[in-house]
Amino acid sequence: MPAARFSLHAVSTVALIAGLIGATAACGTEASTSTRSATQSEATWKQPSSYTYTLKSSEGERSLLGTLRVTVRDGKVTKSVGLDESGRRVVKQLPGEVPTIAELLHEMEQARRDGAHTAEAKYAADGHPVRISLDWDENAIDDEALYAISAYAPSDG
Repeated sequence: MPAARFSLHAVSTVALIAGLIGATAACGTEASTSTRSATQSEATWKQPSSYTYTLKSSEGERSLLGTLRVTVRDGKVTKSVGLDESGRRVVKQLPGEVPTIAELLHEMEQARRDGAHTAEAKYAADGHPVRISLDWDENAIDDEALYAISAYAPSDG
């Protein structure tokens, strides 16, 4: 009888392990599908020459932190307004640090080329990014960057 209990226990353990492996594999498949759709969104959105957007830059210890309203004309930032204390500091002290959306995407692509731990984006239905997350080194403190993009509005110039 003890041998039967051992066999039942062994079978239960094997079934549990198989279930965990299957669940883990399913999660991996889902993540790669998400990455594929993100890449497709990247490929379909083309930055217009003129637009406005709100940028909330947070996380990490960097000079570009805060919330800003950004105006882009002919592919270059022509106006930025700080919407909070940190954003006003950036506009006053580092106006050249305020990026276009294309520059944020370029930063993400560079992080990918450099082998960053995290370099991903989420996209709106029209294909423009609404969130870009970067973390160059999983074990480093304060090297992350999070960009939330809202109130995006293309314009005629």
